[in-house]
Amino acid sequence: MSVLLTCYNHLEYLPECFEACIGQTYRDFEIVCLDDGSKDGTRDWLHQRVERGTDGIPVYLEFNEKNLGTYGSLNRGIEISKGEFLCILNDDDIWGPNKLASQIEIMESDPQIGLCSTGGWFIDGNGSRVDGKPLGFFFPHLPTGDRFPDLMEHNKLITSSAMFRRSAVDRVGLFDPSYYGCGDWHMWLRITEHFKFGYAAGDHTFYRVHETNASRDDDKMNLDDLMVREWLADRLEDLRPRMAHDERLRNAMAHALACLGTTRTWNGDPRGGRSAYAKSLSLIPWRFKSILRWGATYLPRKTFRKLN
Repeated sequence: MSVLLTCYNHLEYLPECFEACIGQTYRDFEIVCLDDGSKDGTRDWLHQRVERGTDGIPVYLEFNEKNLGTYGSLNRGIEISKGEFLCILNDDDIWGPNKLASQIEIMESDPQIGLCSTGGWFIDGNGSRVDGKPLGFFFPHLPTGDRFPDLMEHNKLITSSAMFRRSAVDRVGLFDPSYYGCGDWHMWLRITEHFKFGYAAGDHTFYRVHETNASRDDDKMNLDDLMVREWLADRLEDLRPRMAHDERLRNAMAHALACLGTTRTWNGDPRGGRSAYAKSLSLIPWRFKSILRWGATYLPRKTFRKLN
C-alpha cells in the first residue's frame, strides 16, 4: 500500500500530519513524499525527519524541480509508488491511527470496490474540531455501494480520506493535470462509473480549514467545476442506456446538466446554457427550476446572476 503525501508550503502543519501517517496501526505501507516546490523549509524538514528514522515505514522523497501542480505531482507519485492500494494525504490534514487498517479491510473484502472514503470532521489551524459547514458543506459521508450518481451532483469526498486501487487507475487513467482543484473529483467520477464505492465508518480523517486552502480560490474552482460538468455532459450519450434503467443516474445527470446550464450562462454563454438546460429537461421534463432558468438565460447577465 502506498501513501502519496502531497507537500506545498505547509511546514506549520506538516509535522503533525507526518507523525499521524507513520503512527498508523496498519504497518505494511510506504510513504512517497511529493513536494511541489515548497519555499518554507519543508524539504529540509523532511530530510531531517527521515534521517531520524520512521519506525520501519519506507519513506521516499520526491522533490519536483519545477511546479507540476497538485495532479501532476500525484501522477508522479502513482508512477513511482509500488502499492496496489493508493492513498492521498495532504500535508495540512491528519489521520486517526486506524484509518488505513479500516480501509484495507473494506477494500480486501470486495475486489469490485475501487474507491473508499472514511468518516471524520473539519479542524482549524490549531487542530480543534470545527462543526457545521466551514467550506459550505458538512463533512461528507457516503455509504458503500453505487455512488456514481451522488458524485455527479458535486464532489462528496475529502481527498485525504480516499483510498483507491491502482487497477482502477489503470482502467480510467491518471489524474488530469489541467485541473487546479477538482482533478480529484474528476478521478472519483471516473472510478465510480466502473467500480463500487466503499465507506469506512468512524472518525479517521481530519480536514484542516485555513486561509491558504486551495479550494478558497473561487475563480479557479469555478472554472474547474465547469470543466467537470462539461466532461459529464460529454458522457450523456454513453450513459443513456444505463439511465433507461437507473432513475437515480437519470436524475443525477439532469441535475448535472442543469448546473452546467447555470455555469455556462454565468460565464457569458447563454446559448450554451440553454442547450444544457434543454438536455436536462429531455431527461426530466417536469424539472420546474430548469424551465425557469432556461427562460432566464434571455435576461441580462447581471440579472441572471442575481436570480441564481
